[in-house]
Amino acid sequence: MIVQKFGGVAMKDKQTRKVCIDHIKSGLEVHQNVVVVVSAIGRGDEPYSTDSLLRLTDAFIHSKAASDLAASCGELIASAILSAELEEAGVPNRILHGIQAGIWTSGDFGDGTISDIDPTMIVDSLRETGCVIVPGFQGINEMGQVMTIGRGGSDLTAIALGGALRASHVEFFKDVPGVMTSDPRNGGDAKKMDVMNIQQLLPLLETERPVIQRRAAIYAMKKAIPLYVRGITSDEKGTWILP
Repeated sequence: MIVQKFGGVAMKDKQTRKVCIDHIKSGLEVHQNVVVVVSAIGRGDEPYSTDSLLRLTDAFIHSKAASDLAASCGELIASAILSAELEEAGVPNRILHGIQAGIWTSGDFGDGTISDIDPTMIVDSLRETGCVIVPGFQGINEMGQVMTIGRGGSDLTAIALGGALRASHVEFFKDVPGVMTSDPRNGGDAKKMDVMNIQQLLPLLETERPVIQRRAAIYAMKKAIPLYVRGITSDEKGTWILP
C-alpha cells in the first residue's frame, strides 16, 4: 500500500480535486490500498482555510484548545468533500478522523508532536474499502482533545502513517514537478532532481514555503521511509527521495 498526500492547492476546487481522484484511482490500480492525507482547502483567504477559520473570533487567543479544534476543521471539511467526490466517481472510501485515525499527540496546542500511532482501525478499514482518507495536521492528546501539529503538519501526518503502516512509499502531490534545485518562484535556473537522499533534501527546506515540512522530512529520515514528490497536474516523473 501507499500513502498519498494532497495539499491545499490540490484541494482548492472540484476541477483540481478531479485530478487528485485520478491519482488515487491510479494508486489503487497499482497498490490495491491507498491512505489519502489531505490539507485544508486552499491557502489564506479561502473560507475553509486554516487561517480563515482562526480569524472567526479573536477570542481564540484565550483558549488554545478551542483554537486547535477550529483549526482542525479545515482538514476535516476537505476530507468530507473529497470522500463524497470519490464516491461520485465510483471509488468506495472511508474517512477516519480523531481517535479513529489512531494518531496520538502530546506537547502544546498548536505545535503538538506525534507520540504514538495505532493503525488498527485504518488497517481494518482498508480490508473493506481499499481507500481511507485521514485529515492531516492533527491528532488526539491523552485527554481526548484535538491537537494540531504545527504549520505544514499534514506532511508529518502522511509520513508518520506511512511508517506505521509500512507503506512502500509516501507520495506528495505539488504545484511543482518535483524537488527543484532552487525555488522556481524566485526565478533563476531551477532544475528538477530525479533522485536524492534525505540528507540532500534537508538544506533545500530552509525556505518560507518548503516542498515538504522539515520536521516531516526528519521523521522520514529517522524511519527510513521513501518519499516521492511529483506534480499534481503533470505526468512527468517526479523526485524520489530515498533513505
